[in-house]
Amino acid sequence: MSSSTILIVDDEPKVRLLLKRCLESDGFEVVEAEDEAGTLDAIRANNVKLVTLDVQLGGENGLEIAKRIRQNSNVPIIMVTGRNDVIDRVVGLEVGADDYITKPFHVREVLARVRSVLRRTGNTENPQPTAPETQENHPDTQGAVTFDGMTAYPDRFELLDRNGAPLEMTSGDFRLLSVFLGNPKRMLSRDRIMDLLHGTEWSPLDRTIDNHVARLRKKVERDPTSPMLIKTVRGIGYMFATEVKRLDT
Repeated sequence: MSSSTILIVDDEPKVRLLLKRCLESDGFEVVEAEDEAGTLDAIRANNVKLVTLDVQLGGENGLEIAKRIRQNSNVPIIMVTGRNDVIDRVVGLEVGADDYITKPFHVREVLARVRSVLRRTGNTENPQPTAPETQENHPDTQGAVTFDGMTAYPDRFELLDRNGAPLEMTSGDFRLLSVFLGNPKRMLSRDRIMDLLHGTEWSPLDRTIDNHVARLRKKVERDPTSPMLIKTVRGIGYMFATEVKRLDT
């Protein structure tokens, strides 16, 4: 199933880039626009499932754009407003917006609200991680793989350290490692990791993944206090930042 496509409408490139990275790390496809014409064109040209729309777009009014969208489409809209723009929030909901986010925002809040609106409007699909260069790898179906001098055997839940000695791993440790091995050098949000681990949604305040990652780092990192394999992507999640190679059988 293809990913849900989110349209980001904002005239600030840095904001669009932040939201794009956040949403793509959670498995969504992203298209962008910075004005009314680009917004309407993007909706016509893509199977957009949700729009995040900034109220202030330079010389254009995001509320007016929301009205134009509503004339021809029922696509869910999340308005992005300033912290004190109470009137804009109210008017936004009156013209057909489904929710709003106030600036400055946290990307975890964005993901939580996007998922909530998609569920509520019945527009949700099971997002799959985007893979622009290579097809996604799944070590649990590929046999043994090696990374940074270590060797993993997913079929028997075994991990050998850099000296070839087996490491003690719980099933939870190995499942999390398998998620990273299947998605090397890709940003993964905490929500996406939980989806891959359990196939269920979780609270955006849940810190379970951070605890699991900290435990896994102690087993695979050369120096857990300065991790080089499982990198933190600030405000988003994690990235397995090394090459993973399949062993010939």
